[in-house]
Amino acid sequence: MAIEKSNIILIGMPGAGKSTAGVILAKLTSRDFIDTDLLIQIAQARPLQEIVDNDGHMALRRIEEEIILSINRHNLVIATGGSAVYSDAAMTHLGKNGIAVFLDADLITLQSRIRDFDTRGLAKRPDQSLSDLFEERYPLYAGHADITVDCSGLTQDEVCAAILKSLRFHS
Repeated sequence: MAIEKSNIILIGMPGAGKSTAGVILAKLTSRDFIDTDLLIQIAQARPLQEIVDNDGHMALRRIEEEIILSINRHNLVIATGGSAVYSDAAMTHLGKNGIAVFLDADLITLQSRIRDFDTRGLAKRPDQSLSDLFEERYPLYAGHADITVDCSGLTQDEVCAAILKSLRFHS
């Protein structure tokens, strides 16, 4: 699959920098940018945290899957929500027209970036810590990734440069 005709799908933990890197990467590759968390909030007309608080984390995951399955465009950079990898259907759908890039940030980096863990609108059980979530999700990200970019300690520009370099080798 030629990268020129593919979507670039960014997956990873909350705080890994998917949305920020996605905007930069879209500019660098002349693609449109989609943030699935924003699509969810627009479709639901409410913040992610309100969905979790009122309907539960599993409802957020179901909505996220529906939103991802509705994406049928090419030439995009897509920043997925951190929980997108729970849905094999969503990841398979994204993978048909794209390359999944796992933004791999270590737990210490994530902890330094996330200040609003309990109010961020994460699809997690109320009793889950960031460490618990990291342990649960890490194998899912690694399993769905076509490319993994270690972004711990890198600036967003450096992350994007590493993604572009990896994509050239992947093509």
